[in-house]
Amino acid sequence: MRRTRLAGALTAVIALALTATGCGGGAAPSAAPSAPSAARTAAAPDRVEPLPSPASPRLPVTVASADGRKVTVGSAERIVPLSGSLSEIVFTLGLGDRVVARDVTATFEQAAELPVVTRAHDVSAESVLSLRPTLVLAEPTTGPAEAIAQIRDAGVPLVVVAAAKDLDDVGTRIDDVAAALGVPAAGTALRERTAERLDAVRRKIPAHADRPRVAFLYVRGSAAVYLLGGAGSGASSLLEAAGAVDAGKESGLTEDFTPITSEALAAAAPDAILVMTKGLESVGGIDGLVRVPGVAETPAGAARRVVSVDDGVLLTYGPRTDRVLASLVDQLYGETR
Repeated sequence: MRRTRLAGALTAVIALALTATGCGGGAAPSAAPSAPSAARTAAAPDRVEPLPSPASPRLPVTVASADGRKVTVGSAERIVPLSGSLSEIVFTLGLGDRVVARDVTATFEQAAELPVVTRAHDVSAESVLSLRPTLVLAEPTTGPAEAIAQIRDAGVPLVVVAAAKDLDDVGTRIDDVAAALGVPAAGTALRERTAERLDAVRRKIPAHADRPRVAFLYVRGSAAVYLLGGAGSGASSLLEAAGAVDAGKESGLTEDFTPITSEALAAAAPDAILVMTKGLESVGGIDGLVRVPGVAETPAGAARRVVSVDDGVLLTYGPRTDRVLASLVDQLYGETR
């Protein structure tokens, strides 16, 4: 997730909010696809689907870490992924029985009983080390830096996996995790399965449909966080794959997120609003969302056209992204079979 300093600060705010409570121009289409007046939320995809044939790691391997280091991994017996997204990939590769801890954002069922050792960007080095990990997987934004250094100084191999912000990054990210675990063939199988499923969802998009303008709003009422996603929010690739227009990006917002204002929403002029499920709950549902300044004045607010996707999968860009895309397509255009 390639961020500017401002975007990084906003990302940290989002991470804290998640912890506390737990994307141009041109006129809008003259006839937006039919949709219900209330948010339609698909059942939370709260399980991952491991590959049918679990792989056995072939180690040691030396891999390139995204922070420029070369890391040699000698054992994958006790794995600690420091984000929910990385946990999802490890479990889906079939190595979930080797994971000994999780980040608070690993919300899927198979990880539910694992001890929490990180909360977004607040890594507890002591908690991680107490579990005697043989491999730690981290994101470029994982921190604080002192905790990462403490884990490395203890002699634990720590691999930073390059983040993903669009669909094109999914396969590379899977391959990177699989390489660090010593299961490259499983990575290839998972990458191919994921690509096939994404292609299948794309084929469900009605060919005749107008392209709805969709604004990604990040809202956390309990933390008073109200943000409008721009070009770097991470939602653009999903919205475009679903046949929609990222209204924030098209209105000229280049940063990840911008505080919501009536002016910014008027410029975005969305036909629909995309939110995370818990975010929508935090503001009191659709009734509360349309009371956020400026929302009611948009075409989406006036029509109460809101699309919500589970927090734990919306922007992970991993093995379950096909489910996210399918949910977007179904909610934007109606159930398609």
